[in-house]
Amino acid sequence: MAELTFWTGTMDAGKSTLALQTNHNHAARGRIGRLFTSHDRAGVALVSSRLGLTQNAEEVTPELDFWRYTVEALTQGARIDYFVCDEAQFYTAEQIDQLAKIVDELQIDVFCFGILTDFRTRLFPGSARLVELADRTEVLQVEALCWCGKRATHNARTEDGVMVTEGEVIVVGDVETADGPPPEVAYEVLCRQHHRRGLTAARARAVSLAPDPLPFGS
Repeated sequence: MAELTFWTGTMDAGKSTLALQTNHNHAARGRIGRLFTSHDRAGVALVSSRLGLTQNAEEVTPELDFWRYTVEALTQGARIDYFVCDEAQFYTAEQIDQLAKIVDELQIDVFCFGILTDFRTRLFPGSARLVELADRTEVLQVEALCWCGKRATHNARTEDGVMVTEGEVIVVGDVETADGPPPEVAYEVLCRQHHRRGLTAARARAVSLAPDPLPFGS
C-alpha cells in the first residue's frame, strides 16, 4: 500500500540530503518518480543539500494542482511510482490534501520533507496539514545544535545580524556561517531558551556571554 510520509526536523538536520538520497534509492531499484521543491536557497526548480548535492526538480507554486498534474501525466502514458517533495512546509494545505488523495486513489508513494515551524515558532500551514494527514511522521535523527551545544529546536531569522520575530513568512536565506559578516537575511537554529531570549551566536559573542561559542556546551 502506498503511504504519505513526512520527514521533519529543524534546519541543518539534513532534510534535503535525505530527500535526494530517497530519490536515488528508489530510482536505483527501477522505480520512476518525480522530484519537487519550493523556494530552495539554491534557486528555482532545484533541490540542494548543504553537503553540496544538487538536483533539478519541479518548482511547486501555489497554483500547482498535484491531482490534476498527476492525472494528466498518467493519462498521457507516464509512469509514476513515487513523489519526493522537498521544502513541503511551503506547500499549501490544499496541495497536501491533493498529495494525500494521490496516495489513496492512485497508490503512488509520497515522501515529504520539511520543517515544522517558521521563525515565529508557528506551524507552517503545509506542515500542519501533513501532521494531520500523513500515514507516518518521522523526526530526523541527526540533531542540529544551538550555539550553546544544546539540541536546537527552533529556527531563527536574522536581518543584518539582528534576530527578528515579525515579517514575511517566506524569505529565502541560508544558515549563517561562523566567519565573515552576516548576510542581509540569514537563519540560525537555536534551543528554545535562546530563541525566546533572542540570543543568537553573534549576540552572545557581543555581550561576552560566550566569547567563542563552541558546538558543545559545558
